[in-house]
Amino acid sequence: MVEQAEARPRPGPVARARALTARVRRRASRVGGRPARSRGRVIAAAAALTAVLLVFHGAVPNAALGLGSLLETFLPWLGAVVVVLLVLALIRRSVLALVALLLPVAAWTYLFGPLLLPAPEPGADDLVVVQHNVSDENDDPAGTARALAGAEPDLIALQELVPPTLDVYARTLAPDYPYRTVQGTVGLWSKHPLTDARPLDIKPPGITEEWNRGLRTVARTPHGEIAVYVAHLPSVRVGAGGLASAWRDESAGLLGDAVAAEELRRVVLLGDLNGTVDDRALDPLTTRLDVAERGVAFSFPAAFPVARIDQVMARSATVGHIRTLPATGSDHLPVAARITLD
Repeated sequence: MVEQAEARPRPGPVARARALTARVRRRASRVGGRPARSRGRVIAAAAALTAVLLVFHGAVPNAALGLGSLLETFLPWLGAVVVVLLVLALIRRSVLALVALLLPVAAWTYLFGPLLLPAPEPGADDLVVVQHNVSDENDDPAGTARALAGAEPDLIALQELVPPTLDVYARTLAPDYPYRTVQGTVGLWSKHPLTDARPLDIKPPGITEEWNRGLRTVARTPHGEIAVYVAHLPSVRVGAGGLASAWRDESAGLLGDAVAAEELRRVVLLGDLNGTVDDRALDPLTTRLDVAERGVAFSFPAAFPVARIDQVMARSATVGHIRTLPATGSDHLPVAARITLD
């Protein structure tokens, strides 16, 4: 005689629903076979590294390939890395990665967030200046000059002035800017009288040919005398050997020494410095002069600007806001800044 096995009672609807819910939760907690708590570890690590680079970029060595200066040139663009990591964290549905991203977000906001704030209200005593590398290949110098004058600045600093375009700039700007000084390939046009104009020796020892890319003069404004420096530091090159910037760095040091020795209290520096204010190579200047408090103003290259290498700095004055002007015939964008005299 064969006894029939006793049938197990079937679970009720409530029990089946609970079992199904448990299975769904187990599957949802795993992506690619990994528990939810471990997802996004690589993204979190990348976020932490990005935060470290933002905060401690000065610790990146410059001796090998100029990596420190190269990182600092494009330092604001680490914000784009954060955006990419955020998208990946959302795709992975990783809480760990999202929390880790708070680190680079906080670092970037601390470093660059103030630049995005609205410009301060202009003051009656403010000085408006324009800085522009006009390019020695500019085929519309007259149009460039008119565009710069259209911003109605008090001072216009130009670099890469070469014959015969120099005469075009002089003729076009003369009606509104009767005072000017040109030393070598750099020049300054002013609505206010200029005195004590002279060339500024910022040529690196390694350059043997004729080279004059700096000047110093005094602008007699209604608000007092201001020592104005105009400079064009040597170019840098990025190649297989890294960042080649030795001449630029030496020239920045010479310019910093000249500013430090300036006897007038108020100083304004306008120039194509071939470096950003975050680049340690410009420390001889940024440790002695104040930089723009508002505005990003990427100026180079004009076709797709990724960095501001055209600078306005000041001493005993505040560079309240800096902005770019529309493109001219140059490979740089002009920058305009409002300076409040202290």
